[in-house]
Amino acid sequence: MLLTVWKYALGSFHDDKTKKYDNAVCIIRTCILLTYIVTNTVICAGVVRHWNDSTKDSVSSVELVSVVTE
Repeated sequence: MLLTVWKYALGSFHDDKTKKYDNAVCIIRTCILLTYIVTNTVICAGVVRHWNDSTKDSVSSVELVSVVTE
C-alpha cells in the first residue's frame, strides 16, 4: 500500500497501456527527487559553513572605499 501511495505521489498513473512501466517510472522519479534533495543539502551546508566567515585576507567595503577616495 505504501508503494502505491508513493507512486501516485510522484505522479504515477494507472493505465492498462503503461501499467508495466509504473514501477520503473517510480524508481527513476525517486532517484531524481533524491538527487534534488542531496544537491539542496550540499548547497545549504556550504552557505551555512561560510555564513559569517571573516578572514584577515578579505577586504571589507569600508577599506575599499577609503583606498579609492584617497
